[in-house]
Amino acid sequence: MALNLEDYFLPASLQEASTLLQRYGDGAMVVAGGTFVHGLEVRGLLTETVALVDISRLGLRGISESGNGGVSLQALTTLAEVGAAPLISRNPAFGSIGDALQYPPRQILNVGTVGGCVAAAAPLYDLPAAFLALDGQVQASLAARQRAIPLNDFFVGLFESALQRGEIITAIELPAPAARSASAFLKLETNANDLSILNVAVRLTLDKDGKCADSRVILGGGVGETYVRATSAEAALRGQTAGEASFAAAAAAVVDDFEAVEDHRASAAYRRHIAQVYVRRTLGTALARLG
Repeated sequence: MALNLEDYFLPASLQEASTLLQRYGDGAMVVAGGTFVHGLEVRGLLTETVALVDISRLGLRGISESGNGGVSLQALTTLAEVGAAPLISRNPAFGSIGDALQYPPRQILNVGTVGGCVAAAAPLYDLPAAFLALDGQVQASLAARQRAIPLNDFFVGLFESALQRGEIITAIELPAPAARSASAFLKLETNANDLSILNVAVRLTLDKDGKCADSRVILGGGVGETYVRATSAEAALRGQTAGEASFAAAAAAVVDDFEAVEDHRASAAYRRHIAQVYVRRTLGTALARLG
């Protein structure tokens, strides 16, 4: 299918960018790093796009501490900058982020942006799964209005998000982690440049006795049109001593939380099996980070 692009804009303010997005509606697409554009084009998903709105000049770049140990990632911060930030790399609670950033090639890390990665609403992507395990939220702007959207509510379908017309992601906010928390991420792929067959992000929070006070288990990849929070696996962990037995129980329970997809990358049965294996492994990695 042929592209129908007619206009390219480089706005100098959020107000101007929002105005353009409202004017063109579904015919506009926001770009920054632009790493997602080719993937959409080759799949014939840009035929209705007539205008690109490039927000790369809006600032929105940097990483800062917020709210007693939380972290704010401005939307145009590159993936490489996120991975190198001491606020991220030195905190085991944010370990899932560093894990997820081991997979993309260097070219993507240097150009791709944290906001674009989330805005794509593609459950095959790695980093949003890590953010979901950390109870992250999106900060979105429409002209002078700002609002926060929990990531649990942000992804509503394949390539579909809760952003309203004209809204632009300005930051990803990660709340301050509880004491004795660690997270981890693991991905199965066919090769170094492929999207995930399945990915798993987990967070563990232990009490003083080594029992699981809270957890998150997130599945992405071939599990449907959005990421899946594995509540059955989390329930199997709650109140249990963190270790091999509880992790095996969580892994066994995870198959109740999703309908595996069957496609050219893997069968549904294989994905169900790998989900169990990877849940157990990622939980083990998170526990090891707690010493």
